[in-house]
Amino acid sequence: MSIKLYAHPFSSYCWKVLIALYENEVAFEWRLLSPDDPSIAVEHGELWPLRKMPVLVDGDRVVLESSIIIEYLGLHHPGPLRLIPDDPDAALAVRSFDRYFDNYVMTPMQKIVGDYIREESTRDPHGVAQARALLDAAYAWLDGMLQTGGWACGESFTLADCAAAPSLFYADWVQPIAQAHTALRAYRQRLLARPSVARAVDEARPYRNFFPPGAPDRD
Repeated sequence: MSIKLYAHPFSSYCWKVLIALYENEVAFEWRLLSPDDPSIAVEHGELWPLRKMPVLVDGDRVVLESSIIIEYLGLHHPGPLRLIPDDPDAALAVRSFDRYFDNYVMTPMQKIVGDYIREESTRDPHGVAQARALLDAAYAWLDGMLQTGGWACGESFTLADCAAAPSLFYADWVQPIAQAHTALRAYRQRLLARPSVARAVDEARPYRNFFPPGAPDRD
């Protein structure tokens, strides 16, 4: 039975899993969450009442949350690229960066984007200002950590980079990375040049007009 992925190609957390699938050429069936097919949304809601995406179904197993899905794939559908190292200390470093990108880049980015969807009378300028400040602080820390080049945790592409690609892609759209952060800007470009990431970017391209703040004419 094939893997099914309930996802949308414009979603940042779906990107994260898609990149992992593409890296190891894991076959899967798209279950595209779109208004064009409400039946898939019904299936999704039955699998996960919170209706968050992505959701991966493998036979009788329903796997939730992007980081857990990637760990699951490594255990049950391994490929040539180990996205989580076997060495416990190296794996801990990868998981730490994964949480950093999700919590301190992806989350404030989504706060800024989400505010554009709200009615003007209910917008949260103070919260958005805090999110922008958090992104700037996160950028500065990352720039210092990435001075040696390569990927987030060294020479190997890992779960941390799967998390970094969508978070930095969209975050730079809403709060541009400062020109002074040359290491971080170069890392973002390396990510965009990675074939698995480039594929995710291209698959999301038709949906850019849905980006609430307006997508920039780049990337």
